[in-house]
Amino acid sequence: MRAYELMVIIKGELDDTAAQAWVKSLSDGIKSAGGSIHGKPDWWGKRRFAYPIDKKEDGYYLVFNLLAEGGALNDFERTLRIADDIVRHKLFRLPDHEAEKRGLVGSAA
Repeated sequence: MRAYELMVIIKGELDDTAAQAWVKSLSDGIKSAGGSIHGKPDWWGKRRFAYPIDKKEDGYYLVFNLLAEGGALNDFERTLRIADDIVRHKLFRLPDHEAEKRGLVGSAA
């Protein structure tokens, strides 16, 4: 299993309850792809962008720490790319020392 961090920016023009409904939708998508979420998703709330993105000024930020097999999240990431309410997303593999620090994996020693 590999440790990942997923950051998602949801359209700011949605109301708060609709944006928070994406937390469950994304969590379900991760689990159905074979991943497991570590801890609670980190909901940052609505933030203003440093510059306009697609003529939008703000969005809801959400961060997940998760574990998954290599390549297991490829289809899930494709669904994020085509979702209309997702402004941006970034999925990256955490280095082993960072994953240990966050408690995602045990010590290799």
